[in-house]
Amino acid sequence: MDKELRVQSLERAFKILEILSEEKEGLGVTEISRITSLHKSTVHRFLRDLEILNYVEKDEKTDKYKLGIKILQLAGRFLDHMDIRDQAKDSIKELADITGETVHLVIYNKKEAVYIDKIDSKKTIRMHSQIGKTIPMHASAVGKAILSHLSEEEKEKIIKRGLPAFTPNTLVDPERLREELEKVRRRGFAFDNEENEEGIRCIAAPIFDYTGSVVAAVSISGPKFSITQDRIEELSKLVKNCAERISEKLGFTKKKQ
Repeated sequence: MDKELRVQSLERAFKILEILSEEKEGLGVTEISRITSLHKSTVHRFLRDLEILNYVEKDEKTDKYKLGIKILQLAGRFLDHMDIRDQAKDSIKELADITGETVHLVIYNKKEAVYIDKIDSKKTIRMHSQIGKTIPMHASAVGKAILSHLSEEEKEKIIKRGLPAFTPNTLVDPERLREELEKVRRRGFAFDNEENEEGIRCIAAPIFDYTGSVVAAVSISGPKFSITQDRIEELSKLVKNCAERISEKLGFTKKKQ
């Protein structure tokens, strides 16, 4: 097999894995074939090979395929090797204990914010956040905290990709978003006022590495009846302090900013 065909095969296999990662209930050969525009026999061949390697598993009752245990093992090893997660562990636990709210840690990766750790609140309210998932940069506190410290060029590239609405409060106007990001940069924290999920508010602060570059953000999230307007000042200080401690562990000093 020549190099081009090997690359094509890899692309197809990874495409199937990406599709399966978005479907909790799994997908059958016909569904995968339709989504990927690959022939059923081709899809079946890839799935058979991936199943042998434990990257996918088949439910014999439904004939649907899901991601296999090998993917979870790889993801766990990847997260274990992420220094920022280790460095942030104690700080985010302390933040969760003090505030009683859900705490998220996200990294900035290729124009996206990705959840890499989460400590759930003991409250019963459920959030859609999940480790490994991406979160919209313009419609989240963590995203805005990171965006506010990116270069103008990088910031504009993200804005030009589009600003879809997730709730009636989402900032979809580029100029309003730019004004908001300037505010975030000045005060040192971002506020998500039900912009990503209705009923949920978040406060986030940016995390910097030893080069002075923004690499991540930490946030607290909770129901609007808990994260009230009169608590924002108190909670934002706690989130900023947490972000500063993590940044220091990554070698950041304020003079580098």
